[in-house]
Amino acid sequence: MAAPRIAAVIPAYNVGAHLAAVLAELPSLFTSAIVVDDASADDTAAIAARCAAIDSRISIIRHERNRGVGGAMISGFRKALADGADVIVKVDGDGQMPLEFAPRLIEPLLSGEADYAKGNRFRDFSAIRHMPAVRRLGNLGLGFLAKAATGYWHCFDPTNGFVAIRADVLAQIPLDDVDPTYFFEISMLTHLYLIGAAVKEEPMPARYGGEPSSLSIPRVLVDFPGRLLRSFLRRLLLKNLVYDFGIESLQLLLGVPLLFVGLLYGGYEWFWYVHHNRAAPTGTIVLAALMIIIGFQSLVSAITLDLQSVPTRPINRGPIRAPEVSDR
Repeated sequence: MAAPRIAAVIPAYNVGAHLAAVLAELPSLFTSAIVVDDASADDTAAIAARCAAIDSRISIIRHERNRGVGGAMISGFRKALADGADVIVKVDGDGQMPLEFAPRLIEPLLSGEADYAKGNRFRDFSAIRHMPAVRRLGNLGLGFLAKAATGYWHCFDPTNGFVAIRADVLAQIPLDDVDPTYFFEISMLTHLYLIGAAVKEEPMPARYGGEPSSLSIPRVLVDFPGRLLRSFLRRLLLKNLVYDFGIESLQLLLGVPLLFVGLLYGGYEWFWYVHHNRAAPTGTIVLAALMIIIGFQSLVSAITLDLQSVPTRPINRGPIRAPEVSDR
């Protein structure tokens, strides 16, 4: 059987100081490398061209305007699919990805065990100590919200950008709908959940060598909450009212209005009787409490079912068997 075709997609924006080293470190298991120059203002394009002249695996896509990391990945995805890749790996152009772990990331996809694989920076406690404290805390908080938004509750590091995907699974995702900004990784997970893709995390450290990040904390605080909420609501609506309708759907339809109406009704009645210095009738108290309790319990049950419905069965076409993956 022919060896699998493994493509590296490298979004590159002003990474001239790091790109040559990244391309030089690409293991031999990669049969192609697609550098997407996202309208860089430095010498990224020139360095990519020099590297392509040396390594025939490297091809270059140039954006005339900056589209964001997700936009660069979408361009790279399209080319990798057109070139017939079997597995596509995202490799950052700033050198943060530990490429020695690429075989471990790719293996579950080659065996058919998973449809999508991603790194987990929080399994290695010694590596965590080298992660900047701000990034550590931010990733923990953002990670929890991303779990709720995407439905992959078992992913402890859902915002990790070191990811790999099977081409036969990627072909099922509407790339035009994938977020082109730094919300790309979470957006990919939301689309993968809706097609039932199995995701596996692989422990690996991230490199932080003092390189500047284009993603600012204020930008995350402003942009991400709304995007996470929209992703969460979209996932629940499509999962429970469009693609399926089951017990979880009924519990949501019962729990949300009962809890909301119970709180609204109980709050109004409490305010009215306190304002008029009168004792509320027992029936009024019981009615409000009953709606709140039933609504809350229904939502807890729906959450429990959601936690249990993480996709675990791969949707790919089966193993892509080949010689054992090596580091170089």
